This record gives sequence, structure tokens and C-alpha cells, in this order.
Amino acid sequence: MTTRTKSPQADADGAVVDPEQLRRATLASSVGSALEYYDFYIYGLASALIFGPLFFSPLGESGAVIASFATYGVGFAARPFGGIVFGYIGDRFGRKMVLILTIGLMGMASFAIGLLPTFEQAGMLGAVLLVALRILQGLGAGAEQAGATTLISEVAPRRRRGFFASLPFVGIQLGTLLGAGTFALMALADKDVLQGWLWRVPFLASVILIVIAVFIRLRLKETPVFQELEKHKAVVKNPVGQIWKHSKKNVLIGIGLRMGENGNSSIYSALLVSFISLPAGVFAGDKFIGPTGLLIAAGFAAVMVVTFGALSDRFGRVPVYRYGALFQAIIALPAFYLVTLGNVTLVWVVMAVGISLGVQSMLGPQCALLPELFGAQHRFTGVALSRELSAVLAGGFAPMIGVALLAATGHSWLVPAIYSLVLALISFGTTFFTPETNGRDLVLVEDAS
Repeated sequence: MTTRTKSPQADADGAVVDPEQLRRATLASSVGSALEYYDFYIYGLASALIFGPLFFSPLGESGAVIASFATYGVGFAARPFGGIVFGYIGDRFGRKMVLILTIGLMGMASFAIGLLPTFEQAGMLGAVLLVALRILQGLGAGAEQAGATTLISEVAPRRRRGFFASLPFVGIQLGTLLGAGTFALMALADKDVLQGWLWRVPFLASVILIVIAVFIRLRLKETPVFQELEKHKAVVKNPVGQIWKHSKKNVLIGIGLRMGENGNSSIYSALLVSFISLPAGVFAGDKFIGPTGLLIAAGFAAVMVVTFGALSDRFGRVPVYRYGALFQAIIALPAFYLVTLGNVTLVWVVMAVGISLGVQSMLGPQCALLPELFGAQHRFTGVALSRELSAVLAGGFAPMIGVALLAATGHSWLVPAIYSLVLALISFGTTFFTPETNGRDLVLVEDAS
């Protein structure tokens, strides 16, 4: 294959786009994102508020929370392996197949968590099964977002790719609204009812999203870019080898960019919830304030992720990302200090600003930027590895490490503040090594440079 072939996306004005395919791709990606982040938030919130006493009670209060967050991190540790396996399938056999496989694996694992026996019912068996199911969740999630961003980027018009690529991530906020809203309502229930059976409901309810997502994805067509690869017999047999040979630099760039976005997403959505609700926290034992704050933040974030994606079409991916990371770094210390003042409204403002402005100002341009970094033959694998290796390093173990540091420092607010600052500065620095990719032709087989 030559380095460029004709496709509907090759037109400079981006006008030759199948609107029906674009609509279906956006819907399919959005529902998948909703399920992934519904799972992400209900598991994160359950880890912060419920799983400790349910599955790890012999470890004591702080030990149980740390162990609970360790299972949260295990799911992230599994994600790169899912990224490699499903990335290979996506680059070798097509984007559509992966999106069906990942949603089924991820969703059924979440459903099964709702059926687990607790420590009181079966001893450590429940904890072992929880870890196993979390690994399966991680394997599926390891390619879900990579598939969503790759699919929509390869279908969207070039000049508005940032806008369209960010639309599926409104599904993230929908999933957050569903997950956080569910827990906010559950927190009003009696503690014995919550820990007795009510905690199972959010996990069992995920089956509804699974059925909807599979139905929509079965009706998808393959992307024009992959069709071009097949047409010219240019599908590579070993996309992982291609990445290792040609794309190590861009994978490292993708990881660096994600540190501030993914890490701060976990810090504001999981670690902060523990910080305020642990016995030494400002709102000790309160299980309502954190989920409610996430609910408010998600509403704003649903609008802001698309706004920042559209801004990256106009001003470039790198400038929007750079100033977003800088903003996240600037607010880190004052934001977490404000949380310690004991004002519920201030806590909600901090969560809303950190998630809807700080995180989304990086996620918005990232949706198109990561697929644009890689060539057509190994794009899925490149995006998956960039996303999921960074998810392990930044997001997956951030709550567990954070809670351990909180215990070691007497619950100092400087722990989450400095953690947030450092991760944001890593992404800020990475932008100076990132090529501008706005408007790039995705049929090209070489990486952006």
C-alpha cells in the first residue's frame, strides 16, 4: 500500500461523510462509554464506601479500604493486556468486532459482581472472585475507549473531528450520572439495607446497558479507513510488532498526555470521596456528599468535553491540551485546601471545577489527538496501549496509593493536592513534545511526527 489512498475522509473539506454511519458510530461509541464509566464509577464508589467492610472486614477500617482500592487498581493493571489482545484484533480483523466483544465481556463481569457472596457469607472466596471479575472487567475496558475513539475518528469529517470524536465521551458523563446518581440515592438508605442487598442493584442493572449496546453495535458498518486497508490488502498481521518498531515515541507521548487527565479523573472521583468520608475526613462517615458532587460535576462535564473537543478543531489539539493541563496544575493546591474547610458547597465546586474544566480540557482534544498520532495499520493498538498503560500508571492505583499516603501522613490534604499537581505537570510537559495533529488524514499509514 502507498502511504495515501482515496477514501471519503481524504477530501480536505471533510464533506464526503456517510451521515448514517456517523450517527450509528456516535451512538454505539456513546453507549459503550456510558457502560464503561457506569462500571468505573459504581466500582470506584463501592471501593471507597462499601467493598471494604463487605469483603475485607478482617483487615480493619483503613486496611479494608486500601484492599478495596487494590482490587480497583487490579482492573487497571489488566487493561494493557486487554489493549494488546483486542488492539491486535481491531487492527487485524476490524474495529466493529472488537466493540462487540469488549462490551459483552465488560458488562457481564459487572453483572456477576452483583451476585458475589460477601466475607460474612463465604469468607475470602468473595474477595477472590471479586478480583477475578475485576480482571475480566479490565480486559474488556482495555480496548473499549480505544475502539470508541478510533471508530469515531475514522468516520468523522476531518475539519470537525475534535467535536465528533468527543461526542461519545458524553457517554462517559452519562455513565457517571447513572453511577453517581445511583449511589447518591442509595446513600439515603439504612446502612444495614445498603450493605445487605441494595449494593448489588447497580451492578445487576448494568445488564440493561449491555443489551442496548450490543444491539446498536451489531448494526455498525466497518470504518472507511479499515475498508481501504482491506481493499489494498494492507492489513498488517502483527500490529504490535509495528508499534514496537515504529511507534514507541508516540506511545510514550500518549502515556504522558494521559497522566494528568486520567490520574486526576481518579483523584477527583475516587480518592477525594475517600478523603472526605474516611473517619479522619472532614465529613467522616458521610456517603452522600461525594456521589452528589460527582453527579453535579458530570452534568457540567457532559457539556465541557464537547466544548473542548470543538475548541481543538479551531485552535489545535496541543494548545488546548497544554493550557488544560496547566489549569489543572494551578488549581491543585487551593482546590484541596478548600475541601478541608468543611463547607459542602465548596466540596461540590471543587469537584465540578476539577472534573468539568480540569479533566475535560484535556480529554476533549485527546479524543481525536490519540487516534491522529498513529498510522492506519496499527492505530487501534497504538491508542489502546497509550490509554491503558497510562491508566495503570496514573489512574488505576491512584486511589490505593493516595489512601495509603493519607494514612501515613495523618490524613494531610497535601497528599491528593501534590498528587494532582505532579500528574498535571507531566501532561503539561509532554505537550511540548507532541506534534500538532489537527486535520490529519487518517488513511496515512505513517505516524504523526
